[in-house]
Amino acid sequence: MTLQNLPADAQAFLAPAKLNLMLHITGRRDDGYHLLETVFTFIGLYDTVHIRSRNDGQIVLHTLIDGVDAEQDLSVRAARALQQASGSTLGADLWVEKNIPMGGGLGGGSSDAATVLLALNQLWHTQLTRQQLMDLGLKLGADVPVFIFGQNSFASGIGEVLTEVSVPNQWYVVVKPNVHVATAKIFGHERLTRDSAPSIIRVFPRVQPLRNDMQAVVCEEYPEVAAALSRLKQFGAAMMTGSGACVFLACETESAAREVYAQVATEYEAYCVAGLDQHPLSTLK
Repeated sequence: MTLQNLPADAQAFLAPAKLNLMLHITGRRDDGYHLLETVFTFIGLYDTVHIRSRNDGQIVLHTLIDGVDAEQDLSVRAARALQQASGSTLGADLWVEKNIPMGGGLGGGSSDAATVLLALNQLWHTQLTRQQLMDLGLKLGADVPVFIFGQNSFASGIGEVLTEVSVPNQWYVVVKPNVHVATAKIFGHERLTRDSAPSIIRVFPRVQPLRNDMQAVVCEEYPEVAAALSRLKQFGAAMMTGSGACVFLACETESAAREVYAQVATEYEAYCVAGLDQHPLSTLK
């Protein structure tokens, strides 16, 4: 996606995609939210959020998504949440340059919202702490806090209890099947595993293969995901990220990843990307 007529005074902020390197569902709360454990890692696939501060308090999204009202867009909701929490009278023009595929389990919308919170906290001089921003982000979605936390993380609870973890330096081949997975349908599925044993130590699991408790149900309901996963498994221990639809393969080197990518990219929408040590805005004040 390339933006047209972007003003020169708009500032650009990166919003990376994420992968779930493992995902275990350990239970369900009384309010229906699922308890989980997952390892998040950021990858070098980015949306770019362009922002220009306004003095009139208006939040204007210039890149509307078909069928989504601007006030329901996560980026707009993030800006509104920061206004309310901080009492700021400033506003913002927003342009979201999308490169992360939507509905793939890569966290694009959540990442965009987190980037808006981080960037406007700086541009508006609202001086909220990272933890305060994470608390705001959690109200927008369970994946938003990790992008504000800014480090590859072991997450528990509903995804909001975060501990920094060291993830091996890897490259990833990510494949996006041509299907949209209905997350609510999967979380409500009668055969979804909900009783994985909680971990004792919050570290990156070294025991292979890792697993995603949602994968079996998604593959059962969406044969397109099963087919993409089967194709990628021809090259190694591939797995689904989040609630799908994207599947990925970790590779030790860039050259190994590019060899796999060259073979699958003719069949699928695919990406060959490096893992990141941290979020690109992790040092933003």
